[in-house]
Amino acid sequence: MTIEEKIVSSVINGIKALYGQDATTAQVQLQKTKKEFEGHLTLVVFPFLKMSRKSPEQTATEIGDYLKANCPAIATYNVIKGFLNLTISSACWIDLLNSIHTNATYGLTPATETSPLVMIEYSSPNTNKPLHLGHVRNNLLGNALANIVAANGNRVVKTNIVNDRGIHICKSMLAWLKYGEGETPESSGKKGDHLIGDYYVAFDKHYKAEVKELMAKFVAEGMSDEEAKAKAEAESPLMKEAREMLVKWEAGDPEVRGLWKRMNDWVYAGFDETYKMMGVSFDKIYYESDTYLEGKEKVMEGLEKGFFYRKEDGSVWADLTGEGLDHKLLLRADGTSVYMTQDIGTAKLRFADFPIDKMIYVVGNEQNYHFQVLSILLDKLGFEWGKGLVHFSYGMVELPEGKMKSREGTVVDADDLMAEMISTAKETSQELGKLDGLTQEEADNIARIVGLGALKYFILKVDARKNMTFNPKESIDFNGNTGPFIQYTYARIQSVLRKAKEAGIAIPATLPADIQLSEKEEGLIQMLADFTSVVKEAGTTYSPSGIANYCYELVKEYNQFYHDFSILREENEALKIFRLALSENVAKIVRLGMGLLGIEVPERM
Repeated sequence: MTIEEKIVSSVINGIKALYGQDATTAQVQLQKTKKEFEGHLTLVVFPFLKMSRKSPEQTATEIGDYLKANCPAIATYNVIKGFLNLTISSACWIDLLNSIHTNATYGLTPATETSPLVMIEYSSPNTNKPLHLGHVRNNLLGNALANIVAANGNRVVKTNIVNDRGIHICKSMLAWLKYGEGETPESSGKKGDHLIGDYYVAFDKHYKAEVKELMAKFVAEGMSDEEAKAKAEAESPLMKEAREMLVKWEAGDPEVRGLWKRMNDWVYAGFDETYKMMGVSFDKIYYESDTYLEGKEKVMEGLEKGFFYRKEDGSVWADLTGEGLDHKLLLRADGTSVYMTQDIGTAKLRFADFPIDKMIYVVGNEQNYHFQVLSILLDKLGFEWGKGLVHFSYGMVELPEGKMKSREGTVVDADDLMAEMISTAKETSQELGKLDGLTQEEADNIARIVGLGALKYFILKVDARKNMTFNPKESIDFNGNTGPFIQYTYARIQSVLRKAKEAGIAIPATLPADIQLSEKEEGLIQMLADFTSVVKEAGTTYSPSGIANYCYELVKEYNQFYHDFSILREENEALKIFRLALSENVAKIVRLGMGLLGIEVPERM
């Protein structure tokens, strides 16, 4: 039973004893005492005034007297108007630390065979380009969310849907055929996804030059700039070839399909390297080349049942005006599918593969409308989780220099970004002397942990719904609200624990209850105990930033304690061992919290 639960039970008993009334758990409102007042927890007494028929101050005093006499957790109290500030006894805090100390996964709830099954989709790359900074935010959010949902007692399936078909894929393929001269990842020394991305950029470069030339011709013939541009884009020979290639692909042309498979395999090998470095993984990967036909089938089924309608040109639409939306295209006049159709097909396959209780899509906020529509359509088509699907909508991420564009080759490549972060971490660590005395292998591993930790933490500490600017230099700082600051605190605690072990000091499984604690020590235990509610809140609100900022506040508080109090030099042996146990548990909670974010913490630094 937690301290809060003990107090709630005692308050209910006290109301019965004092006023002969039955109070409910909901009426017992406990909150953290404000910093300007003495106490740990504050009871709001206003809900009990009708029962006591006395002033707020008198009611609070009577309840305070009762709790002090009957609840061993309460050492003393003070009354501020209608608020009863309760000070918890040192023995109670030590008892709480003991319960945290003996639980290796404190705050995390394991799943059982009957736990709800939550499927989380994230990443969703295209096979015409490497992963970039936008994908980094998506992958880190998706991975952290999966960890947090699992830590709240759910079974989790992590999935990825790869966009491996469509006009954009054909652009890269056509450019490679025209300008590639047989170049391969082996012959060029490039990662496969980078190689294909180069040809996507090449297509756009040649296409723009073609459109510019045609525009000049049409303007000379008397067209306006707007008319000339529209006609030039429609008549571009390069774009026509790309569209013809897509039609051949959909028709199963063996030559086009063979090239498509070969180039996609290059990309997948590149993606796997990036995912491994980033520390993210998937339980099941789906491919739009498999799902779009399933989607067509479900749309035709919906058409037969009267959910959808067909226009004169043969295109299929959904009328969503009854839901306050508009008409949504599901199949084009030429029979080709759109993203919505593919998502319906993917849902069908997933529902056949897994007994999904909840589906979470980690996709940027520019797709809010898409998922609003998808939810309605899946519900119409009979998917049980359709109406309750969650679109984990997040904001865009930019660099201080501004927006990025894949077609123009101005994106920040995920591989380059991670390599740069690791390199910067190594340089910064060396300048600060944090790699002194380590082998090259140890120094390289710590640089990797710190560099990637800086990247992940900087992105995850921001409320996912907000747009953000990622600043590499700011993220690597060893002070302030950064990953390296938290990692360094963890490493500092490990150093203290190693020295204690070398000195033959052992931390017992249970600490004695007769130690007098300082306010700072009690506050740290209270913060450790909060981890349970922080994890629960993050799971309820789908908010990795809540975990990140909790970890920062915890290490900030610990560093103040470390600065103000002796640990290994403390002369009182019992107090020394208590402070070592407190430090060990701070480190444990930091490791668990950062682990939920997918961030490693180094033993040395």
